[in-house]
Parts: sequence; C-alpha cells; structure tokens
Amino acid sequence: MDELREITEHLLQFAPDALIVIDDANRIRFANETVRELFGHAPQSLVGKPLDLLIPERLRANHVRHTAGFMRNPHSREMGARIADLFALRADGSEFSAGIRLAPFRIGGKLFIAAAIRDTTERRLASEELVAARKEAERANRAKSRFLATASHDLRQPMQTIQLLNASMMKFLPDAQVRELLQQQRQAIESMTRLLNALLDISRLESGAIEPVSVEVSLAEIFGELRSEFSSIARARELDLQVEAPRIVLSTDRTLFYQLLQNLLGNALKYTDRGWVRVKCATEADGVVISVEDSGIGIPADKLERIFDEYYQVDTHGTKRMGVGLGLAIVKEVARLLGFAIRIHSRVGEGTQAILRIPNKYRVASGVASVEPAPEQVAASAPRKARLFLVEDNDGVRIATELFLKLEGHETLSARTVAEAEVLLERLAPGDVLIADYHLDGKSTGLDMLLRLRERAGYDVPGVVLSGDLPSVLRSIKSPVAACHFLGKPVDTTALVDAIAELSTTAQRPPG
Repeated sequence: MDELREITEHLLQFAPDALIVIDDANRIRFANETVRELFGHAPQSLVGKPLDLLIPERLRANHVRHTAGFMRNPHSREMGARIADLFALRADGSEFSAGIRLAPFRIGGKLFIAAAIRDTTERRLASEELVAARKEAERANRAKSRFLATASHDLRQPMQTIQLLNASMMKFLPDAQVRELLQQQRQAIESMTRLLNALLDISRLESGAIEPVSVEVSLAEIFGELRSEFSSIARARELDLQVEAPRIVLSTDRTLFYQLLQNLLGNALKYTDRGWVRVKCATEADGVVISVEDSGIGIPADKLERIFDEYYQVDTHGTKRMGVGLGLAIVKEVARLLGFAIRIHSRVGEGTQAILRIPNKYRVASGVASVEPAPEQVAASAPRKARLFLVEDNDGVRIATELFLKLEGHETLSARTVAEAEVLLERLAPGDVLIADYHLDGKSTGLDMLLRLRERAGYDVPGVVLSGDLPSVLRSIKSPVAACHFLGKPVDTTALVDAIAELSTTAQRPPG
C-alpha cells in the first residue's frame, strides 16, 4: 500500500498536464509540479490564492460568469469546447493558449474542481494555418470554377472557328493526302473539344452554380436520343450497340440526367474494342435501375475505388489514353445532385457494368403510358437547300460558319449585331431559317430575336440557336420552343447540317 500511495503521489505531481484543484470559493487548494513548468509559479506559492492569478485580466469577468454557471451544474467536461479559445497567464506576464479539462468531486459534502491544463499553442497555430490554407484553397477553387463557368462561351468560340474551317476545307480540297491530314486535324479538334467540355462541365458543377430543375422525363425518349447520338460511333468501332426503350417516366433534371448517361455510354464505347455495349433498364422494389454494360477491357479491382476521382485514368495496359479522366467525376457529381446512386462493377478482360439506382420517389406513376419514339422516317426526296440568316457577334466564328454553310449549298446572309440583323431580317421569306448565337449583345439573346421575328412574321420561323453554355440555356427555358434546335458550341457540323435539313422541311410548309 505504501508503494501504491507513492506511485499515486508521483502521478499527481509529475503528470504530463498541470493539475490544479480549486474549492467552491474559486481558491487554489492544490497544484502539482508540472504547474511550475507551465506557469512559472512554485506550486506551494499558489495554494490559498484565487484562481484569477492564472487568468489574463481581460478574461476574468467572463471566467467568473462561466465558473458560476459550472458550479450550478458541475460535471466533467472540456472547458471552452463551444466558445472561443482559452488563454492562461504565466508568472512573467506572458499568455499561452490553454486546453482545460474539468472534473468535479466532493469531500465531506464540499465541492472541489480538478482542472488538467496543457499548452495548446502549437496545436492552435497549426489549426489556424490549416483553416487558413483550406479557406485559401477553397477560394482559389471557387475562383477557378467561376472563371471557367463564366468564360465558357468565350473559351468555346476559337474551337468553334477551327472546327468549322476544318469541315469547310474537307469539302473544298479533293486531294486524298490533304484530306487525310485534315481528318487527323479533325480528330485532334474533337479531342480538344471533349477536353474543354469536360473541364467546363466539372467546373460548373463544382462552382455550385447548377441547381437541378425537375420535369417529367420519358426514359423511352432519352434512350432513343442516346441510340441516335451514339449509333454512328458504335458502327465506326464495329460494336453492337443495344439500347432498350423502357416505358418509364421520371421526375428529374432532363439536361443533367442526359449528360450523366452520355458520359456513361461514351465511356463504355471508348474502352470497348470489340463485342457489344448495352443500355438496360429494370424496376426493383426500391426504384429504377439503369445499367450500361460493355465487353471492353475492364478495370482492375484495386483501381475501382479511384475511378471517380478527377483526372484519374486507369492504366489501360497499352491501350491509347483518351480524355483526361473527368467523365466519371462528372457522373458522380451529377448523380449526387440528382439524388441517384452510381456503382461500377468490372473485371479485367471481361468488361464493365455501370449501375445507376434511382429511388422510387423520382418515378412518375403515369410513366407506364409512355410510348417509344417512332422510328425516323426517310424523306422520299431531299428538300431544297433553305436560305439561311446567320447572326453571330464573333467575327471569326461568323466567317467560318458562313463559309461552311455556303459550301453545303446554302445561300447564307450574315449579321454581326442585333441592329444589323433586324435590318437584314426584313428580307425574310417563308422557307428561310434563322441561325443565331444565344449570347449576343447582353440585352437580348438569339432566342429573343427568333421569338420577336415569329411575332412579326405571324408563323413559327424555324431556327437554330447555338450556345457555349447549352446546359444552362436549356435549363432557363421554361417551355418547349417549336421548330427550333438548340446546339452546343463547338457545334458538331453533322448535327448542324441535320438540324437545318429537318427545319428546311418545316420551313417549306406555307404559313398558317
């Protein structure tokens, strides 16, 4: 027992923390030897003195209030856990950041408070530096995201010009060797376009600028659009693309949802060299499950947990790298925004399965009545080439677009300002098509111009609206716009030609 008592005394005197005991009158009744190291006071010199001796004068009034509150409800706790940092006063007048743990106990019915005190200056400084660094990193990331989201239109304009000039030269130059070089240039342009789009997409998502807007979305329509968009890619890679058309309707943001599936299907086609890619849908007790499966190269098990990281790409064992590893990062962020869950299953050499789970709360009960889109009808004869009115405020893009459209066989009239366009459009006649950039002079948009034109003409003048920030534009439109195609910049020249051809058929019908 004597040895145990001696051990106990040594533990009290030389504990790592300074130990002080005060009574209910706020006077020090005990101080251990560690107090000498921390405060610079001899322990015995403190006994009987008020605790205020160890508290900076500026904090004593607050300490009295907090002590009174603690005495009314004494319990073990960390002092200052929910208030500002605590500071203690040394014998030489200097202060230090203090961490204090309180433990009440009673002897003969009298209340005493034991306080364990340690110097937390280094920890506080490290924490402040960490918080400051995190805030600076967040500020820089927000600034980067805001810049990219805001500048998306301007960043896409040069790519638009290059892409249109390339398409024009492909039509203009018959030499086989030159065309091969132009084809290689086109592939490089498409690669740059994918990179730019991915960077801008992830930046918009990270900036918090995108708020989902829910509408009723037919999976039959969405899957039909996916089949139409990716069938040519599948044929070029000699892959069997199978896309179901489920009769299900969801309540979700159509633009974001389509973007999510675009990335999944594009990824599957990109990393499948032979075999098939399937998009399937099933209903389960807890919701709707959409799967995108492929017979591609697969992903090693130890890499699966990282595939949603930004800029991460799995080693494809000699397969050519494509993209920058943002596709699945975009998928993950979009799925989070929409309230969906995404999982990836894969085995090397056997393919990959992406599974999107959509809770039942997003399913619209009337969805069973959805009808699969009718197959595309091939016109018996090609329509005449419509006359085009082009409104584009970027000189390079306007010149390149006009050249490309003329080489496509269209009479094309162009204007660079809204004022010029208003004069030019006085020549509009039935059968003409308007092509306008969405962002024009800051006061009105290409869509505003089209709607004003329709009001004057008395019929739905067909139009194509181009935008470098197409998802935001589509999200801002509250109701469908008839006889109008919205295309993103840099515009796919094939999509532009197809849109004009479709609108030309409509344009040839007499007004009314």
